[in-house]
Amino acid sequence: MKKEEQDIELKVIAGEQEDVAAEEEQLEEAQKDPEVQQIKLQDAIKKQAREDESEHSATFTLRKILGGDFLTAEMLRRQIGVVLLVLFFIIVYISNRYSCQKSLIEIDQLNTELQDAKYRALSSASELTERCRESNVLEMLRIQKDSTLKIPSEPPYIVEIKN
Repeated sequence: MKKEEQDIELKVIAGEQEDVAAEEEQLEEAQKDPEVQQIKLQDAIKKQAREDESEHSATFTLRKILGGDFLTAEMLRRQIGVVLLVLFFIIVYISNRYSCQKSLIEIDQLNTELQDAKYRALSSASELTERCRESNVLEMLRIQKDSTLKIPSEPPYIVEIKN
């Protein structure tokens, strides 16, 4: 079994050497012909233009996310709709939160104003009750002396009318 594995390794190495030799021959031919050189140069430029947009693995690691490797131009082009939708929802969320906070502040101010109005109404009602008491009314009449009203000394009596 070990001998078979060694034979396979030797064949692989020999195949690689043949591939390298073939590439060297193509390179020598390309250097001789200017048109071939220009085509090779264009192929190299296209390959280099695509290198930064190479396929990434489907798994995202923390290192790739923090390093920003997942933000390639190709991925952003594919996901531009999702990115715009997320941005729209973020803007709606911020504006909704702002309007809710504004409403809460207004509600708080109105509650404070309502409480002040209730206290003023309670205070006014208490003062009116105090002034309307019989003892206070009599005291005011006695102090002002411009009224002919007096406390009756006799109890009231009922007048009966006969037909």
